[in-house]
Amino acid sequence: MNEQTTYKVLIIATVFLFLAPKISFAQTRADSAPQPDQFLHRLEIEARPGYIFPTNGFLRSGGMSSKPIRNSFSTHLKYSFQFRPNTPVGQIYGVPHQGIGTAFFTFGEPGQLGNPIALYLFQGAQLAQFTPRLSLRYEWNFGLSGGWKPYHPQTNPENRIIGSKMNAYMNAGFYLCQTLSQHFDLIGGVSLTHFSNGNTQFPNAGLNTASAKLGLMYSFNRNTFFQQPLQQTLVPDFPRHVSYDVVLFGSWRRKGVYLEERGIASPHTYPVAGFNISPMYNFGYKLRAGLSLDGIYDSSANVYTEDYIIGYGDKDPGYTFYKPPVHRQLALGVSARAEYVMPYFTVGVGIGANIVHGGGDLAGLYQILALKVEVTKNSFIHIGYNLQNFQTPNYLMLGIGYRFNNRYPCLYR
Repeated sequence: MNEQTTYKVLIIATVFLFLAPKISFAQTRADSAPQPDQFLHRLEIEARPGYIFPTNGFLRSGGMSSKPIRNSFSTHLKYSFQFRPNTPVGQIYGVPHQGIGTAFFTFGEPGQLGNPIALYLFQGAQLAQFTPRLSLRYEWNFGLSGGWKPYHPQTNPENRIIGSKMNAYMNAGFYLCQTLSQHFDLIGGVSLTHFSNGNTQFPNAGLNTASAKLGLMYSFNRNTFFQQPLQQTLVPDFPRHVSYDVVLFGSWRRKGVYLEERGIASPHTYPVAGFNISPMYNFGYKLRAGLSLDGIYDSSANVYTEDYIIGYGDKDPGYTFYKPPVHRQLALGVSARAEYVMPYFTVGVGIGANIVHGGGDLAGLYQILALKVEVTKNSFIHIGYNLQNFQTPNYLMLGIGYRFNNRYPCLYR
């Protein structure tokens, strides 16, 4: 898969990611009676000065500038809608908010890193209410960033951390929210950010930052939102049950191998496909956990190359990469899963091991981080990342899923 096709796939995935919650919301509103001022609508601007973790020699030396790359700065514009506090959703999930944002980043090295722009989804909720005007909240961001200056052997040879013009953007943090007036809130906190291309291009060392965040938020309809009488709503008892998630996913990846202690990158792009069948016990509104049967076909697994000798004056043909028999690229594993459930979005983690595999690259432990974006009550988009032995990037997991025996009460439908 060439780089242009990669961009198209990433853009399509982003469109689905951003539209899925809106599709779900539109469907549910069509099936229910309208409720005026059901949501508080908000617009926010943020500034995030940050520190870049020097995880790579390029960041420590600064590459062609010979000046360590340590500082980052980003500005954010965000729209969100927040559930009413006295509704069942507000009471159960801590008055959650969710929306869409865009950001501009600079790292002080536009010639070597670029000044990327990100488009992302975000969600957060309240963790503690200290006073009627002061609360502690959390928030995560997930989306795509474009406009990077990636590695190039001739024009940008020192940048060995970013290998593609588009990269995933992930952020999570905590902040205090202080109400200033009927319409304005001041926010301040800290967050961690990670940029990566999911091993779809080389290099893929990624960029990690820790940032402070300071922002001002404007609420459009807080006067009617709070003045309108709110009927105390009883939270329905949760029916504990076992549901079954079935996910089909696919992606592509790059691969490097070691030959006589030298790392050699394959020039090829390798497809990946798999499935998850996950019986999950639903403990309550916000937590489900269980086991998953994970099948994978990774066409990069156990590829290898061999050293060669060329005659004096002959042209170097480069390394040839060989694929093993298909049974050495198939695996079946079992993983333990836990998921944090919120309106529209579910964040999940897992750790497992392949119990049937072809050895080599498929042996050992694997870890999973996944986001499920609700499309309908039972269907969702699955965006995940697979890591091997807690350190080696494996592959993206871009797919669709369906939940059987879903007995969650329809609180926001």
